[in-house]
Amino acid sequence: MANLITGYNAICNIGQNIDEIYKNAISGMDSCFDCIEDIIKGTTLRTGRIKTELKEINNPDFNTRCNKLILKNLELLESNLKELFKKYKKEEIGVIAATTNTGVEEYETTKNKNLAQQGNPSLFVKEYLNLSNYHTTVSTACSSGIKAFSLASDLLDSDFLKAVIVVGIDAISKLPLFGFNSLEILSSKPSNPLSINYTGINIAEAVCCFTVEKEENTTSGIKILSIGESTDTNHFTTPDPEAKEAKAAILEALNKANLKPSDIDYINLHGTGTLANDTMEARAIYDIFNNTVPVSSTKQLTGHCLGAASALETAMLCKLLDNFEGKLFPHIYDGCYNPNLPKIRLVKKDELFKKCKICMNNSFGFGGCNAILILGK
Repeated sequence: MANLITGYNAICNIGQNIDEIYKNAISGMDSCFDCIEDIIKGTTLRTGRIKTELKEINNPDFNTRCNKLILKNLELLESNLKELFKKYKKEEIGVIAATTNTGVEEYETTKNKNLAQQGNPSLFVKEYLNLSNYHTTVSTACSSGIKAFSLASDLLDSDFLKAVIVVGIDAISKLPLFGFNSLEILSSKPSNPLSINYTGINIAEAVCCFTVEKEENTTSGIKILSIGESTDTNHFTTPDPEAKEAKAAILEALNKANLKPSDIDYINLHGTGTLANDTMEARAIYDIFNNTVPVSSTKQLTGHCLGAASALETAMLCKLLDNFEGKLFPHIYDGCYNPNLPKIRLVKKDELFKKCKICMNNSFGFGGCNAILILGK
């Protein structure tokens, strides 16, 4: 039996809810960024910020931008949560959060160590919803979101839980900005994945919340068909250019779902717009799918949301599967494909397609933490 995503919503720079995000992403909106100059001296950064009013959290151990964004997103998911609480006891529901930063920004000023702990977001959700079972936070850099779904699936499959609330969250903070700047991959220009004129990444923030249940307990939702995972040891921040373990994760996901490469209707790329990622990912896609399966990166639209990145892209794929009307998310770049990369099938803006029933989400985190998620209508 599969596990189902029965509820989902999200907030990011291109939308205050998943409907807005979907509408703007399908149209290829790539202008929702700010250029800031007040964080790194002498450096202009292009960032994707969420612009919405947030409520203060009275408990000083939880009063972070990350948790305020989670609270805003849980309000969007209110009807799904009510249904969940009707079906299951509070001790049958767990919480898994995916993040990298938590409250590290707020810790600098408050010195409250609770804010900087990785487990802070999941503990906040557990206490806010008055739950009484398992909670944890997953942090495997960019792949954290899919890794959270992997753990959720394991807990459901083992009957340890009846339902899981999965949260992906990261807010813009100085620590990762300085870190990525030291790697010389931040850009003041739009990200340009798979182009010969690659520029680097644009850091952004996002929050996404999901309810996940066992198929036997629900009648509708998006199926988690499979998850493939692998780890490579090429370098802490640079993926293996031959993509050996990335391909292993993709093939594992396909095999676990009993699918052929041709069964995949669309692939959302990790697509960071750095030469190292483009080289690895284009090789992995070409070697398995050739140039036949439509692919695109949506990070030119949403920015790179760090620990929330693959969770945001999962929410976008859920909406795509629910709302497919002939269009996929376009690959927005300057059109100058890098001739040193194998040619893969990029989705063009306003291009029409006949079907979209099975999607793949690629995510490759620092340290070679590779995760592939396949979703089905």
